[in-house]
Amino acid sequence: MTITAASGKGKDPVAGAKASAAGSRPDGPKTSRRDGSKARKWAEVTLFVGPALALFLVFVVYPVASAVRYSFYKWNGVEQFGDADFIGLDNYRRALFGEGIFKTAYTDPFLTALSHNFAIIALSMAIQLPLALLVALMLNRKFVGRGFVRTIIFAPYVLSEVITGVMWFVILDPNGIATKLVEGVGLHPPSGGWFEDTRWGFWMVFFVITWKYLGLAIILFLAGLSGVPAELQEAASIDGANWWTVQRRINIPLIGPTIRIWAFLSIIGSIQLFDMVWVLNRGGTVGQYSTVASYMMDKGFYRNDFGYGSAIAVIMFLVSMVAAMAYMYFILRRDNSAQAQN
Repeated sequence: MTITAASGKGKDPVAGAKASAAGSRPDGPKTSRRDGSKARKWAEVTLFVGPALALFLVFVVYPVASAVRYSFYKWNGVEQFGDADFIGLDNYRRALFGEGIFKTAYTDPFLTALSHNFAIIALSMAIQLPLALLVALMLNRKFVGRGFVRTIIFAPYVLSEVITGVMWFVILDPNGIATKLVEGVGLHPPSGGWFEDTRWGFWMVFFVITWKYLGLAIILFLAGLSGVPAELQEAASIDGANWWTVQRRINIPLIGPTIRIWAFLSIIGSIQLFDMVWVLNRGGTVGQYSTVASYMMDKGFYRNDFGYGSAIAVIMFLVSMVAAMAYMYFILRRDNSAQAQN
């Protein structure tokens, strides 16, 4: 090799320019492959997410937006919506801050129905939760016929709300089995029926709700208990802990996320409770066990006040959304952080 060749001198400048230009060109095949990969990715996203998104927009977003729109009008649902009168926030005002005849006809019944929803939530946390937890802890032990007992307890949840409501409506009828049994032991049942009595109506409905949904809570708690390591319970028993101490110190704390999920489902279900109450005489003749959903149905569809009924639906939606957001922010985030740390 000569000195000129080693130093790079003497090379053809035209060839060097061509090589430099060739090195600076973009890689055509790689770019096209990258673009094709992105196109396939978006096609897959559209294929799998598109139908679900379309259903969500049609059956969730559109009805909610329509309800919000209708709530600003006085509309009976019969005439053309274009002929309805725009009244702004008057429907919400009637529901929450009515005065005079509006307070008697709209505000008081709505607030009463809303108080029933919150009462059911409170009673569910105070009665259903400890009862379901106690039964689940008992059924978590091994005994003969445990599977059959679990099936019997879960069976009421499988029944539809309509079947359950009609069944208990017949049992607690003024001439039903429950009335005959009470009379047989020398007591005096309500003369107008258990559900129509202003003292017993709400409690009878809560009893039916508990009978119907307690099995779901028990099954959820049993599923959570099945994930508790048996080694922890055995170690505690060896150290001298009795059965109740093992449940209180080990099992119950470890199924805390399951309990909180059930509590969230119970709260949302109590806010939206409708089927059972509607079957049991539409919330009562004087609204003694009405809920927000049954009150909305009565005013909106049976009294042809679709604008006011839509306002009630929007209020119920906002209450449910606030409850869901509070659960996600204060509880679900904490549970996810704890799982991430573990």
